[in-house]
Amino acid sequence: MTDAGIRIPLAECREIYSVSDVNRAMESGATARNESLAAFYEKMKLLGGVRYVVKPSSFDGLDPLYERCPNFSPVLDDLKRYLALAVAGNEPMSFTPVLLLGEPGIGKTHFARQLANVLGTGFEFLSMSALTAGWILGGASSQWSHSRPGKVAQALVCGDYANPLLVLDEVDKAGGDPRYDPMGALYGLLEQDTARQFKDEFVEVDIDASHIMWVSTANDERSIPEPILSRMNVYTVPRPDYDQACTIARTLYEEIVAAHDWGFGPDAPEDVVGGLAGIPPRDMRKVLMAAFGNAKLERRDHLLPADLDVGRATRQKKIGF
Repeated sequence: MTDAGIRIPLAECREIYSVSDVNRAMESGATARNESLAAFYEKMKLLGGVRYVVKPSSFDGLDPLYERCPNFSPVLDDLKRYLALAVAGNEPMSFTPVLLLGEPGIGKTHFARQLANVLGTGFEFLSMSALTAGWILGGASSQWSHSRPGKVAQALVCGDYANPLLVLDEVDKAGGDPRYDPMGALYGLLEQDTARQFKDEFVEVDIDASHIMWVSTANDERSIPEPILSRMNVYTVPRPDYDQACTIARTLYEEIVAAHDWGFGPDAPEDVVGGLAGIPPRDMRKVLMAAFGNAKLERRDHLLPADLDVGRATRQKKIGF
């Protein structure tokens, strides 16, 4: 099944910032001190302040994810409730910010990407373990040299959607100088009332960020501030059991084969599926891709368990002397 066949259609637009506010900001004189700010304001004027929002048309838009991500069923059950409310009220899709807890490799980030594909909205990925300053999300004052807008303002101004799905990966590993808390902007962004008048420190124009759909991932919630946790629905995602892992392996095999004209059959051999079930979902694609290559080297159009060189495909490769 292609993404185009399962996407929830777009049906409405919303103004997320006022061009007249941008004009007033340009007249304030701040742009004379910062060429980057002047260029960003020009972009805001050129693109205008109206963006698409996703409005679901049926209750079953999320159903394909139950097969693709079976260990996320409790999350999907809750999201379907929000979907049903959106359909009933003819409203844009929205849900309480989500935090996915679980060990590495169980497919948390993959699930978020699949969710964005199904919803048909924009997708922005931020690795929180790489963030060391608060301005990454909320921007840095235009009075500073090399200042720039934050990721939220960039996603809304430069993207097509008022309600993109933003993934904060490894939110428990955000660090750096405590004076510039990387999660500081989230206190306002995760609350709809305050997010409606989000003001990036660089842009200094009100932006409606209340439609953003937030998904965060973490291995451990203990380092996440309680006020942030209280703003999210928290789910502990288990490693898939054997049957669920087999389902994921079959689905992944089918998606890869459908995307390439390599000559392999549409159904995964069961002995190959059983071999894949013992590895984390994150590594399945790497192992499968290596297996397809091994089969072709042997001039075969079908996979054998021996093609699954799991150790070689999943361990880190080092090149050097």
